[in-house]
Amino acid sequence: MPKSDFFTYQAQTTPHPLGLEISHAKGSYIHDVHGNAHLDFVAGVSACGLGHSHPRVIKAIKQQVDRYMHVMVYGEYVQQPAVEFSKLLASHLPENLETTYLVNSGTEAMEGALKLARRYTGRSQIVAANKAYHGNTMGSLSIMGFEERKSAFRPLIPDVRFINFNSYEDLEKITTKTAAVVLETIQGGAGFILPKEGYLEKVRKRCNEVGALLILDEIQPGFGRTGKLFAFEHFNCPPDILVIGKGMASGLPVGAFVASKEIMSALQDSPKLGHITTFGGNPVIAAASLATLQELTESQLITETLEKEKLFRKRLVHPLITEIRGKGLMLAPIVKHKEIADYLILTAAKEKLILFWLLFEPKAVRISPPLTISMKEIEQGCDQIIDILNRYKPATVN
Repeated sequence: MPKSDFFTYQAQTTPHPLGLEISHAKGSYIHDVHGNAHLDFVAGVSACGLGHSHPRVIKAIKQQVDRYMHVMVYGEYVQQPAVEFSKLLASHLPENLETTYLVNSGTEAMEGALKLARRYTGRSQIVAANKAYHGNTMGSLSIMGFEERKSAFRPLIPDVRFINFNSYEDLEKITTKTAAVVLETIQGGAGFILPKEGYLEKVRKRCNEVGALLILDEIQPGFGRTGKLFAFEHFNCPPDILVIGKGMASGLPVGAFVASKEIMSALQDSPKLGHITTFGGNPVIAAASLATLQELTESQLITETLEKEKLFRKRLVHPLITEIRGKGLMLAPIVKHKEIADYLILTAAKEKLILFWLLFEPKAVRISPPLTISMKEIEQGCDQIIDILNRYKPATVN
């Protein structure tokens, strides 16, 4: 297939996509059609937590394909993989997060969560955070706290207010008119920003005081990436609605929102079919999700994530790196200015190391490798990063 077909027949998201031509992928490596192996420090933007082509996941997919694929729209038939996944997930969550609604992507999960919060509370106001990213559908876009990315698509859904992440003073904006507060447990696009100690607990308390629901977006940090199955476990802040996706099915398209049986039942009646999806809970994807969750919870991969973080922080020391934000294997080295980040990412791509950008922080470099990455592979990639930074020369300004 000529590479030009990609640009001619497939819609593009930017004027300059990287255009790497893929042959196959396994473990921590993506192989191109020219026989080169590229060390993957991005994992499909946090989606491939078990690396590429994990044998347990591949086996589960193949077994399910041989049984049946799509048989009925979501919620009508009992399909074993979806039920087993939902049950296993509930066993690893707080008691109030017992019921899972399976959908096709993280942004659809957020749409469902917003609808559920409005329906359950009878309120319309949503409070979200500046520099937040929750997806690109119209509802998710409406709660994106970055005007440059959403202004072209206005008007968006009404009655959305914004607060600053980690601002205690802004919590007063959460009132008895608020249906839900929506936060990323760790802000992703803003630069992998952690909540201050005690911040999420104060958000939780304020929501309880005014009767608002707390929605936590764990689409990026979820499924072991931060050293816990979900990042909210680090911060003593169980949500009312948990939104998940990305690493849930080892690279297959999936998402879900999770709540108590009481809250979730608000979508069952008045009106019936309050949220519907044709392919949500697809048995093949649910089988992949189940195998992924089993592997994560039965192995030491999640606890090893924090040891791997220590190695990254030890090796990525350079005058051009001002700090490393994030937790576990959700890390963002912050360099001195945007030009350095662009140089590092683009040079690494040429030298077969995959790094990537973050949406709203131009000085950040995304490092979110598979949880299965080895210490040796981490050292190899870090050595490449340091070498590339050592070769950096500022552009001459005429």
